[in-house]
Amino acid sequence: MKIFSAKQIYAADKITIKRQQITSDELMERAAVQIFNWLHLRLQGAPVKIHLLCGIGNNGGDGLALARHLTEHGYDIAVYIVNYSDKRSQDFLINLDRLKDRKVWPIFLDSASDLPIIANEDIIVDAIFGIGLNRTPDDWVKKLITHINTSEAFILSVDIPSGLFTDKVPDDKVAVVQSNYVLSFQTPKLIFFLPETGGYAEHWEVLDIGLDRQFLLETETNFELIGKNEVLAMYMPRAKYSHKGTFGHALIIGGSYGKIGAVNLASRAALKSGAGLVTAYIPKCGYESMQSSIPEVMVLTSEQNVIANIQFDIEPNVLGVGMGMGAQIETLSALTNLLENNKLPMVIDADGLNMLSSEKELLARLPKTCVLTPHPKELARLIGSWKDDFDKLRKVKQFSSKYDCIVVIKGAHTITVYKEKGYVNTTGNPGMATAGSGDVLAGMITGLIAQGYSALTAAIFGVYLHGKSGDIEIEKHGFQALLASDIVNGIGAAYLDLFKAPEQQQPQTEEEQP
Repeated sequence: MKIFSAKQIYAADKITIKRQQITSDELMERAAVQIFNWLHLRLQGAPVKIHLLCGIGNNGGDGLALARHLTEHGYDIAVYIVNYSDKRSQDFLINLDRLKDRKVWPIFLDSASDLPIIANEDIIVDAIFGIGLNRTPDDWVKKLITHINTSEAFILSVDIPSGLFTDKVPDDKVAVVQSNYVLSFQTPKLIFFLPETGGYAEHWEVLDIGLDRQFLLETETNFELIGKNEVLAMYMPRAKYSHKGTFGHALIIGGSYGKIGAVNLASRAALKSGAGLVTAYIPKCGYESMQSSIPEVMVLTSEQNVIANIQFDIEPNVLGVGMGMGAQIETLSALTNLLENNKLPMVIDADGLNMLSSEKELLARLPKTCVLTPHPKELARLIGSWKDDFDKLRKVKQFSSKYDCIVVIKGAHTITVYKEKGYVNTTGNPGMATAGSGDVLAGMITGLIAQGYSALTAAIFGVYLHGKSGDIEIEKHGFQALLASDIVNGIGAAYLDLFKAPEQQQPQTEEEQP
């Protein structure tokens, strides 16, 4: 699913109006009907008080049109106009007149007004600001927003939580509506998936308002949302007469005294992801534990208890480097020599990334489309600090373009970036914030590349499967008890889930349910 910018959505509105020969007011009516249908399906005329707080632009017009449909179906409503400017959009005024024709008289709020009385069992519809907001709300509007957020009522936002911008982090984090649910028109917003802004939208859903299909299909976006439908198209089925050599040989390089478990997890993940053969290259101190714990993985060792050289006589298809590797002088030298002589695809994680950060000239030696899988601190060492999430994405894109590499920004919604394009993942849960989870992901991506997936596809697909495995395993273990090895064990189920019909899906956990 494409994630459109505010500018692209405005363009889609204009083209839709032109091609479908409708008015902007008629397009607004479509949006209002969709919101009403969503609400009515869930409320079924329940005797609940609905407070609609409407701005004076088109987002407020959506709220007024919704109010008209609610009152026509007998709902108990109160409508408030948040009068933050003298300017009014034409469609707002049209819908205000229509509402008055139904004998519904909105209450106009300004800096001198009393705050609305809202009970905790009521519903609030937030239609104050839309995607066009470009400045922090005035103090009195901020006070109103704070009142909304502390009301304990259910908050439903129209298109976007009021106070959020679409292209930057809010300057005043208090002046943003904390929504329980957002009904986003036609496309989700990037801000739903970023750490600094995603928390304002507890749940979201996309409503199709009939924007021009041709425009939506043909317009390129900077970000895409990755779900089952997107990765199912990436899946490569296995031919009947395949053999283990068909699915490639992955070499996992890493480990140090006390950290052989990282290579263990990555190697198991590479195998479970489908690599035909996996070899682990580790220091000699880990030989017995690797051989005894994973009989399916072949083992090569360096002559020391650290990786001081990397020499092998096998012919792998891909290298996964850095898990638990340490950053000793000898190990840095070994990584430098490897990068100077290697022509194979690579996935670099953990200490491999830290060594790249300490010796930035090594970045120029990365093979093309090398996959880097940093956690936030490792990412900061690579690209420098950032002022907010949008600045972080900008810097990652610049870094990716400069070094022709793929960067997997790990987080609640992991974002895979290649040059100017970002791919936002939809699977995963807080239980996966556990030791070794990153090693598993790096192993999975390595195993997918071994099978013939392109580096970018392997990164996107691997991130999705990693999160889906965690979602499946969380049903068995809960957030606190999930281990990285559980994620490895769930990879098979994550593959099977790709082909399940919707009714066969795992139920949501209590925390995930709206």
